[in-house]
Amino acid sequence: MPVWLIVLLVIIVLLAIAVAVIYNNLVQIKNRVRNAWAQIDVQLQRRHDLIPNLVETVKGYAAHEKEAFERVMLARNAAVKATTTAEQIETENVLTGALRQLFAVAEQYPELKANENFLDLQQQLAETENKLSYARMSYNDCVMAYDNAREQFPSNIVASMFSATFPKADMFDAPVEAEANPVVKF
Repeated sequence: MPVWLIVLLVIIVLLAIAVAVIYNNLVQIKNRVRNAWAQIDVQLQRRHDLIPNLVETVKGYAAHEKEAFERVMLARNAAVKATTTAEQIETENVLTGALRQLFAVAEQYPELKANENFLDLQQQLAETENKLSYARMSYNDCVMAYDNAREQFPSNIVASMFSATFPKADMFDAPVEAEANPVVKF
């Protein structure tokens, strides 16, 4: 067997090993993104389960605030029905804004703010929002690592060869309302 053929076979084997290692690394990072999204999904489900109870409690005290209740429930239902990551991110941001409006309504009713059931639901929702915030940060970190791996040389070559397997992932951005400075009045 000629030496050039042996060298060529060694180069081909080394390239195949390199592609396999890079591919497996991309799969591992992509699975971290999926796991991080699953952690968000758990918290979102908990949030979706708490909202109807919260709305019903507030309704008992502020029945004439029908628009705020409808906005929250429509946003919740849209979030539950979202199928893609991008849709879910968008609908969850709308839901966050609707919940803020609901809590603003609740601030106008001292009896409601003293209601034990409302306080418990508000506390549970606040804990869920904190866990959700952490899960979003973790997810975005995983997405950044995944996108970096997809775009850096030499893994970008493998990612482009298997582009259907390694699509770009969406970041979970904060809602536009969250970026605005809060208004404080005395």
